[in-house]
Amino acid sequence: MEKGKIVMAIWKNEAEARERIKALVAEYYHDFKENKNKFTPGDRISYASRVFDEKEMCALTDACLDFWLTTGRFADEFEREFAAWIGVRFANLVNSGSSANLIAFMALTAPELGERQILPGDEVITVACGFPTTVAPVIQYGAKPVFVDVTVPQYNIDVSKLEEARSERTKAVMIAHTLGNPFDLSAVKAFCDKYQLWLVEDNCDALGSQYTIDGETRFTGTWGDIGTSSFYPPHHMTMGEGGCVYTNSPLLNRLIKSYRDWGRDCVCPSGQDNFCGHRFDGQYGQLPAGYDHKYVYSHFGYNLKVTDMQAAIGCEQLKKFPQFIERRRHNWDRLHKALKSISDRVILPEAAENSRPSWFGFLISVRADSGLDRNQVTKYIEAHNIQTRLLFSGNLIKHPCFDQMRGGEGYRICGELTNTDFIMNNTFWVGVYPGMTDEMIDHMASVIKDAVNEGTL
Repeated sequence: MEKGKIVMAIWKNEAEARERIKALVAEYYHDFKENKNKFTPGDRISYASRVFDEKEMCALTDACLDFWLTTGRFADEFEREFAAWIGVRFANLVNSGSSANLIAFMALTAPELGERQILPGDEVITVACGFPTTVAPVIQYGAKPVFVDVTVPQYNIDVSKLEEARSERTKAVMIAHTLGNPFDLSAVKAFCDKYQLWLVEDNCDALGSQYTIDGETRFTGTWGDIGTSSFYPPHHMTMGEGGCVYTNSPLLNRLIKSYRDWGRDCVCPSGQDNFCGHRFDGQYGQLPAGYDHKYVYSHFGYNLKVTDMQAAIGCEQLKKFPQFIERRRHNWDRLHKALKSISDRVILPEAAENSRPSWFGFLISVRADSGLDRNQVTKYIEAHNIQTRLLFSGNLIKHPCFDQMRGGEGYRICGELTNTDFIMNNTFWVGVYPGMTDEMIDHMASVIKDAVNEGTL
């Protein structure tokens, strides 16, 4: 009891108690979480990792002490600051990048869009070389993905195939910027504008990348109708889990909110009633007049909101983000320069024209005539404690999830997926995340060169 009385005497009010608690959390970070060890060759080099300090831990603690748990003040702050930073009018947090893609697509299926509404059986142009959740919402809804090949060494959609891929049922293009390298936004946007197609930019691997069209430079994710981001730990910034859907369209923004928040017609923020001032005086569908607007559903939606604890971390990550981008560019440039000596045996990546990428990773493809086996190269690198990754699905159509669709009408392939199959068999990547030091990059380059040289002996 005496000890309890002493604590109460020291903590005069809740605000002071919070600050004392956060000060202890900061001490904990510096004592137990801060990385104080110098890199030694042979230490594990991951392809990605979280980069944080005591500020994220203190923000998380602050949100925990609120115990609001669902979307709240930190989410509001992040959405406001993120929208201002990336340059859009509206940003909506969700619980993952995959959910962001789901909401982005489902918003385009809303009847409010009239003739531009995507209906089951309509087509969406995309690529098979990428992550499955760019394509999954299209298939799950009953629309039809149309797969187009990609280019090497940009690893993005081959825009020369767009006209051939289009049909009378084409309603949208939904593709990702591969590992931070923007796809040809100039060509894709012109194509979409020509035919009044929706453009969804899966920006989950490219947050902070820039692209210039006709002298105007914007962040990727803001050129299309909707952009999406992921805040999973390996990504450019993290909330642990989390994602974001953003747009400049008031109508699309309202639809995004609806599909994210159970499909309801009401846009009242969490914990607020009668935000619009007309909660009990509307007439909706076949419901009785005055039915509570908070429980009117205009769409078949979901609950994909983020928690305030996640958002609190994101608020601090966003402050560090410009430094993260620059470090990724530095690491990518250093690794590219170090590996030029083996470019006769491997294909090194190239930035898209008119772009300034915020790199997620460094792609390497073994040349067809090099005598190298990709798997042997990656096994050597992994054996030296350096983590590698393949370019996600390689060719998504080859995966077991497509077995049930083969021979059916569920998707269409435009031409041959020659480069997609080449990437499936010959490509891998390593990380350039901002926690990597020059020593780590140099060691990684040395091991990769040894792997290539060993493979050609």
